[in-house]
Amino acid sequence: MHRGKGMKFVGDSRIKANHRMPNVPKDYSEYPGKTEAFWPNFLLKEWMVGAVFLIGYLLLTVAHPSPLEGPADPTKPYTPLPDWYFLFIYQLLKYTYASGPYNVIGAIVMPGIAFMALLLMPFLDTTPERKPSKRPLPTAFMMLTLASMFYLTWESVVNHDWVAGKAQGAIVHEVEFDKESEGYQAYSASSCIGCHGGDLTGGAGPGLTNTGLTADEIKNIAINGSESGAMPAGLWQGTDEDLQKVAEFIESLKSE
Repeated sequence: MHRGKGMKFVGDSRIKANHRMPNVPKDYSEYPGKTEAFWPNFLLKEWMVGAVFLIGYLLLTVAHPSPLEGPADPTKPYTPLPDWYFLFIYQLLKYTYASGPYNVIGAIVMPGIAFMALLLMPFLDTTPERKPSKRPLPTAFMMLTLASMFYLTWESVVNHDWVAGKAQGAIVHEVEFDKESEGYQAYSASSCIGCHGGDLTGGAGPGLTNTGLTADEIKNIAINGSESGAMPAGLWQGTDEDLQKVAEFIESLKSE
């Protein structure tokens, strides 16, 4: 009679096991260089790579901080511009059938179709092939998407007035002045405030603080315009007395 024949071994959960097998990764020596244990080998490498990129990104943000602009002012005209990764949608909304009464198409319908196609791609492309040449349809869609994003981003960058945008958002050091003074009252009652702002730091026109101009030079620009052509002639519509008050007021706006 052989040992153990006819016997059955039954485990009892009430009895603690004296010896537990250690959590040893599987032996992948049969596939050298092709696979490894997820824990701790693979995960440790991922953490190390992530830490290197994180430290590099933090150093980059310290060396080149985000450019800040002046606080929002409803009295000044300002054209907001999205970050670079949304410029292609910003450019798309400039076209006829994606803006105005068709704004829903450019803002919701077209981006929605693109994102839904991306989400459904695993279900639409079920082929096991990995080479792009053997997956013509998904490859063509992806190339078309990338080409469209590149073209729209390029068009947005080329057609945007970066100089004017920088001037609109520039941080200007304000000069303290009395808003109850006759000079400011004459200024706020004129059309000047629409271009130069309620705090005289600029908007569509340049700021009027620390100009270095005399009152006579300011009066001449108000009547005859600037030499650069940025301010045309004939914009002043008030009296000569008010113009004298405004010119003297602007001349006095100097940082201490």
